[in-house]
Amino acid sequence: MATATETAPVADRQSLTVSRAFNAPRDLVFKAWSAAEHLKHWFCPQGFTIPECEVEFRPGGKFDLWMRSLDGKYSHWIRGHYVEIMPHSRLVLDLTVVSETGTALFNAHTTVGFDTVCGGTEMTVTQRYTALDPSAGNFTRGAEEGWAQTLDRLEKEVARIAAAAPARSVAHGMFTIERTYDAPPELVFRALSDPVAKAQWFNGGKGYTEVSRSMDVRPGGREHLQGRWENGLVSTFDAVYFDVIPNERLVYSYEMHMGERKISVSLATFELKPAEQGTRLTMTEHGAFLDGYDDAGSREHGSGLLLDAIGEWLKGMVKR
Repeated sequence: MATATETAPVADRQSLTVSRAFNAPRDLVFKAWSAAEHLKHWFCPQGFTIPECEVEFRPGGKFDLWMRSLDGKYSHWIRGHYVEIMPHSRLVLDLTVVSETGTALFNAHTTVGFDTVCGGTEMTVTQRYTALDPSAGNFTRGAEEGWAQTLDRLEKEVARIAAAAPARSVAHGMFTIERTYDAPPELVFRALSDPVAKAQWFNGGKGYTEVSRSMDVRPGGREHLQGRWENGLVSTFDAVYFDVIPNERLVYSYEMHMGERKISVSLATFELKPAEQGTRLTMTEHGAFLDGYDDAGSREHGSGLLLDAIGEWLKGMVKR
């Protein structure tokens, strides 16, 4: 499972933000926060265990967790409650670290966001700290490294949940997008079918590094593009062309992989029609989106951005 972790600078040690990308759908990553049976596997850094954990997954429900070092020298409770629960999207928790003797050391107001990116999930945790007792000392020392190790454990727990009960589902969707370009059909078709031209607009943009690419536009021909995103996820596009009518129509099927997981299979049609001094392009896609990794809405949004990228490429070519 490819990952990336980022930590925001914490000059005053009063807040901390960490992010991690998971090759898993949002509902699965969200689930890892919802029950003691999951939290006990991951909600601590290396060298610690969670002997006891009790949570009530509802707004106002308790969040009580005992964290203890393997050698028994360090031990404390994290006590609090869930403030806000937006399924698969956002969590807010009010947490207080309490010593073994019952002294409240510091508070960590915690917000967790879950976003679908590249067919996977980007999870961002933000904590705001408030000191409650002088005995806490420099309580945020090592917070970045502690969270990095904790998210390593979460990554393993997400994989364990997926392996134990793989969620199999298919969401069917269809969408149509139209764009009118101030360019002749021949140039628009070139953007879609010429390997050199398509490489200039068909990519992930900023934060995306191409790994491999090939393209053979003819009936039975194949196209391939694999790239690595800044957050560490690797996406793969593989297509087979079925209908190629120069300057008029392209029809191909394609599948998308995120890492080793197939996340969708689609049939895409591009139709080109003269429109005044330019070209009207109509893209229609029928998709089968697999196991909760994507849906027609997000795919339509991404496809719209790609068609806009064609427009920018065409503007550059027309000016030449």
